[in-house]
Amino acid sequence: LSNDDRIDENNIGITGWSLGGGVALFTAWLPIQQMISPNVKFAAHLPFYPPCMIMPEDLSFTDSPIHILAGEADDWVPAAACEELVNSANIAGYKINITIYPDAPHSFDRDEDVKYLSFAYSFTDCRLKISEDGIVSIRSTGFPLSSPTMQKIGLFFCADKGTHWGGNKYAREHSMEFAKTFMKSHLIY
Repeated sequence: LSNDDRIDENNIGITGWSLGGGVALFTAWLPIQQMISPNVKFAAHLPFYPPCMIMPEDLSFTDSPIHILAGEADDWVPAAACEELVNSANIAGYKINITIYPDAPHSFDRDEDVKYLSFAYSFTDCRLKISEDGIVSIRSTGFPLSSPTMQKIGLFFCADKGTHWGGNKYAREHSMEFAKTFMKSHLIY
């Protein structure tokens, strides 16, 4: 985008949902931002229900605004993990904000009933860490998730199976309004 003359490289925001929310969040993490795009950064980051259960060992982020939208009832990627990340980053001097919607599951911005997925991993009680060089491991044991086989073994002991996803009218309406306001306030129109 920064090479397109029609786009102001200093005025690009990013948002994403679930794994895409992880992209929207972790593109503000300095080790990734400096590795991938050292001369250009996003002007604003708005992740929807991102995988915050992965805590960076190095809690350095860009100075761009970051605001996480999470659901209190999310048993796929829990809001509590996002609160832990936000608190740790703020203590380290990096400002990240969060809104947690009450009774909202994963995918709260959908307009459909809540459904159960028996095969999906629940990270409610599973916390991971990521080193500056990108190695993900289980926070409590240090067990590395460095290959598909190691991931299956590690998640067998750390994560549960069975999650819920679906809409929440209040969270859907408020998150969409918040997203518009957030981007308008951080991007130049």
